[in-house]
Order: sequence, then structure tokens, then C-alpha cells
Amino acid sequence: MKRVLIIGATSAIATACARLWAAEGSDFFLVARQADKLEITAADLKGRGAQKVVGHSMDATDIAAYPQMLALCLQALGQIDVALIAHGTLPDQKACEQDVDLAMQAFAINGTSVIALLTVLARQFETQRCGTLAVISSVAGDRGRPSNYLYGAAKAAVTTFSEGLQARLFKVGVHVLTIKPGFVDTPMTRGLNLPAALVAQPAQVAERIVHGITHKVPSLYAPGFWALIMLVIRAIPQPLFKRLNL
Repeated sequence: MKRVLIIGATSAIATACARLWAAEGSDFFLVARQADKLEITAADLKGRGAQKVVGHSMDATDIAAYPQMLALCLQALGQIDVALIAHGTLPDQKACEQDVDLAMQAFAINGTSVIALLTVLARQFETQRCGTLAVISSVAGDRGRPSNYLYGAAKAAVTTFSEGLQARLFKVGVHVLTIKPGFVDTPMTRGLNLPAALVAQPAQVAERIVHGITHKVPSLYAPGFWALIMLVIRAIPQPLFKRLNL
């Protein structure tokens, strides 16, 4: 049995992970913006074997709300064995290019708020000296592409921050996992013109994440073939790369 904190708990990938942990009889503290969706998710997990499920409504960009959220989580669970940060949005790159406020809002949701949560949770895990802190970044953070470089910049910041945090917390027995999904069939990506062969289902990605947490993998691509794809993309010389429409 695990005691699991999930932020962005109603997202497709987070829900798929939670279902796997629920089958093990885990306890949950679920955080998301919409209380009605939290109730639906909680009921689903209880039906799948979860022992305790507590929901908490919070906007992940409201940094001032983090201490209360963490205090309530510890009150409910006692200790956190796994924390998964899974919130985020996919911004409209073209719109962000024309509106600086929109661009900064998108960066806050996908970058700044994630780093702030990692900072708060890291102190708790450092005190515990055990557990896993997992964060969903993206393959988009591996190289800036013209189609989504605002989103990619936010995820690159998350990835780099997580790598440094991993080196810090490893010394006190805490595991930090950086997760880099590629294209996943979620509400966030529906309607986009994506190559069908590269689009994974949330359950596939969840299995890889849960396996990575269990085996204390430092970082992973999901599905795994994205490691090769991004190796190729990173290797493209910049004079050629800037001419491509990626």
C-alpha cells in the first residue's frame, strides 16, 4: 500500500497512474481545480480498490495555497510515499507570440508553478528522508521547436530543475523522477494533427511511470521510443534545424 499525493489528479495520465495504485489498495490525496471532477475521480478509485481518497480543490498556480494543501495532505495520509505533479496545459503558440500576458500565464502553469510545487514538496521529502517525487515534464523540453517553443521552454525549465533536485535529494534517500511523455491521447491533444503511430494511450504511459517509480529510474521517456526520436532531433545541426517546420 502506498500513500500517494497527486497534483493535477483529474488529468488523463494522472488518473491512469492512480488506477494502477488503487488496485494495490493505496491511499490518496488528490488535488485539482474542479471539485466535481475530483469527486468523480475519487469514486472511480474507491471502486478500484483504494482504501482512502481525499480530494482537495486548488489552482496549481496559487502558490500561497500550497502550505495549506500540504498540511491537509499530511493530516490525511500521515506521510507521502509518492507525489506526482501532473498538471499543465498545452498553450496556443501563435496566440502566445502575440500576447505577452498569455505567454507568461502559459509559462506559469507549465513551468513556474511546477517548480514552486517541487520546492515546497522537496522540503517535506527532505524531512522524511524517503519517498518518490515524480514530475511530468515533456519531450518538448529537449529542444526548442517553432511549433511549441513557449511550452517547450517551460518544460525545459522543469527538467533542468528536476535534475538538480534529484542530485540534492538522492543524498537523503529520496527518489526524484522526471517523466517525458511524447504525444498522448488526452483532452489536451485532441483535435491536433498528430501522427497516429506516435500517439500513446494514457494507460501505456501510466504503466511506464509506475514501473519507473517502483524501480527508481531517474528519468524516462513515455513511450520509450521517444528517447530515440529526441536523440535524432537533438543531433540535427542548428543551421538545418532552423529551416525545418517541426
